[in-house]
Amino acid sequence: MIPRKRSPLLLAVIGLVALGVLAGAGGLAYLFLRGAPPAAVGLPSTTPGATQPAGSGGTVPIGTGAGAGTIGPDGLDGTWTVDQTIGSFSDFSSSFVGYRVQEELASVGATEAVGRTPDVSGSLTVDGTTITAADFTADLTTLVSDESRRDGQLRNQALETSQFPTATFTLTKPVELGSIPAEGQAVDVTATGDLTLHGVTRSVEIPMQAKLENGVVTVVGTLPIVFADYDIAKPTSFVVLSVDDNGVMEFQLHFTKA
Repeated sequence: MIPRKRSPLLLAVIGLVALGVLAGAGGLAYLFLRGAPPAAVGLPSTTPGATQPAGSGGTVPIGTGAGAGTIGPDGLDGTWTVDQTIGSFSDFSSSFVGYRVQEELASVGATEAVGRTPDVSGSLTVDGTTITAADFTADLTTLVSDESRRDGQLRNQALETSQFPTATFTLTKPVELGSIPAEGQAVDVTATGDLTLHGVTRSVEIPMQAKLENGVVTVVGTLPIVFADYDIAKPTSFVVLSVDDNGVMEFQLHFTKA
């Protein structure tokens, strides 16, 4: 029996259907097998580098940070620097800066994109109960999410990290704490300053929470970002069907006294 030849059009249709099935299967696998996005930032119950009870033997250090000490007679006065040795980026217990954006992916549907970088440096200066100065820089070229293709796109789209590799924040108005917080006490403050992102500088007010625990000051905060305010164009890709025109910048920073 002579096998019947299939027309090129039929073969093309079969190929497209197969690709559609594979894409759908891949999308479902990504949707159901990938882990949930990291939780939004919040003050940890126990700061890495602090101490915890160790039975009758006293206390033992948590983590590998250099901040497992006590505040000296000068209180908070002095310069505090971001300590990258505290915590681990693998479980987001370290210092980091990142973003959250809602997006819709082909064959997947709506999802929340979360990217973070541990490469953040900077310091703040305290005089009595006032934060008098603060400067921070984040390396955006090392932002990592759960999707390497998204991370790659940011080099030449949206944040365009190949052209604008860093984001910076400089405090422009002193922050008054009111009083030196008690050990482990959460304090709500607002930092006013200049945020430079994608080569654009804007004055912003960032609500934050902070606490002092055994020599480590931890600060967390979030700031809504409208892309157009920073001349950021939404990324385009055959994988990305749509992206919100706004997102959230979030950060967690651990400080030890210099």
